[in-house]
Amino acid sequence: MNYPRAVGRASGGAIRPSPVFLLVVVITAVGGALAWDADRFSRQAQFGVFILVVAGWIVSVCLHEFAHAFVAWRAGDREVEMRGYLTLNPLKYSHPLLSIGLPVLFIAIGGFALPGGAVYVHSHNFSPRTQRLLSGAGPAVNALCAVILLVIVRLWGSTTSHPAFWFGLSYLAFLQITATVLNLIPIPGTDGYGILEPSLSYQTRRSLDQIKPFGILILFALLFTPELNRLFFDGINALFELSGLPGWWWSAGSALTRFWR
Repeated sequence: MNYPRAVGRASGGAIRPSPVFLLVVVITAVGGALAWDADRFSRQAQFGVFILVVAGWIVSVCLHEFAHAFVAWRAGDREVEMRGYLTLNPLKYSHPLLSIGLPVLFIAIGGFALPGGAVYVHSHNFSPRTQRLLSGAGPAVNALCAVILLVIVRLWGSTTSHPAFWFGLSYLAFLQITATVLNLIPIPGTDGYGILEPSLSYQTRRSLDQIKPFGILILFALLFTPELNRLFFDGINALFELSGLPGWWWSAGSALTRFWR
């Protein structure tokens, strides 16, 4: 996730969580509290888990994009500060509808975390090593979120005490694993391609640049191919179960999130 030309200089107080981001964190906590204090099959559980998962996902998108911006900022690209990328404000990460709204919609109707958000940085000005770090920073955040959530659920989760909350948290962890893997698929326009791109020849990069705007559509088409969809989610479920948690935990959380189905 790269591009325009660099302008601007550093200024103080660059890294500061925005009120919008803090509000989303509070909403996530409210959803968790509702799920925590609800019977598993109640409307309150469904409502609470829905808020927990959707708002929690938006928080992770902000952290993902902040990681890209922070690496660029440390490498000398000060325009990321001017664009507001270091504030974790979800409204600053490209188009709110396409970058936040569309992935949330996919969670609601499709049950998977379509990569969302984008920060525009000057990766062409960086060394190949920095370019790889820049691209890998976002998926690394998703992977870290998945590990933290899975450890919490593995240590304290229960099917008899506050199950709706634990199932919702499991589903959020599942979405983090999904996002990590999707972002690492080396299709032009993804972070996985960004990691690979510095190793490609100039001619190959120029040719593949034409595909970048359609990378998300390619992922969309692949995920809706039945055979590939089954193989992909079998693999994600296997990664989830490496934590020692059964796959039906995240499935129960998914059912609560999409309670209208």
